[in-house]
Amino acid sequence: MKVTVNTQSWPIRGSFTISRGSKTHAETIVVEIEHQGMIGRGECVPYGRYGESIDSVKAEIESVIAQVESGINREQLQPLLPSGAARNALDCALWDLECKQGSASIWDKLNISAEPLITAYTLSLDTPDNMEKTAIDNAHRPLLKLKLGGPGDLKRVQAVRRGAPNATIILDANEAWTKEVYLQLVPELIKLNVAMIEQPFHADEHHVLDELERPIPICADESCHDRQSLDQVIGRYDMINIKLDKTGGLTEALALKAQAEQAGLRIMVGCMVSSSLSMAPAFVVAQGAEVVDLDGPLLLSKDIEHGFEFDNNSMLPFHSQLWG
Repeated sequence: MKVTVNTQSWPIRGSFTISRGSKTHAETIVVEIEHQGMIGRGECVPYGRYGESIDSVKAEIESVIAQVESGINREQLQPLLPSGAARNALDCALWDLECKQGSASIWDKLNISAEPLITAYTLSLDTPDNMEKTAIDNAHRPLLKLKLGGPGDLKRVQAVRRGAPNATIILDANEAWTKEVYLQLVPELIKLNVAMIEQPFHADEHHVLDELERPIPICADESCHDRQSLDQVIGRYDMINIKLDKTGGLTEALALKAQAEQAGLRIMVGCMVSSSLSMAPAFVVAQGAEVVDLDGPLLLSKDIEHGFEFDNNSMLPFHSQLWG
């Protein structure tokens, strides 16, 4: 086997701003694993919130290249790296290579049907006026996800509701709220028919939920990375957001989904801003999920070759030329 690691820069549409800092490009790492003429690919997004950078994630990947090139499988990879972006790229590349070598699609391997999915479309954090304009432009979409940030959030949600009166609205509070803000906002958000709130409190303070009612379902994002997170999530949250860059790949994501569902948690599948190569394994996990947020390709002005196709607000199953 031979492992190749490359960085990729994807241009972001001008109307979208990454919530934790304004950027014009999404920086990703693509891993290719070649064996006997077949190439498996995986893409990951280093995330500063978790102490990751392009350089640190590349170093993690390079630290296990010798083992991967010696022929270890996905199960043997898991304990070599922690949950995170580096293991995600390698794990997904190994899945892709397995499918290509065995001439069996990912759907056949997992015995899952590939169905079109309606994905949320993200409105980035902005002024209420600008978010209302963006909502009007996207009012035809059935599901809108609003990036929020604390002060002024109620006005932002009110503005989007005016702009998209018929859309289902979910919120990503990005760990920005306090208990007092939560208590002030939730009664008003009920009136605005908000369907879900993602990560209202900092992950280190999610114990605040122990003493709060949850009339709107609360979803754990930063509070839930992998199966080890579930003990802190169960009883506090109603839903978890599974992202492969948090779980460290498809292998752990599938296991997390199964264990979370068994515990009575509802499932959302999300993504970082990246190409369709990242979305493909997440699309597998998203089959049957209650909320799908895999709009990464829609937020880019250029996508990878053989990327996802969208039809009438539906995300169509991907081609094997892309992945799996």
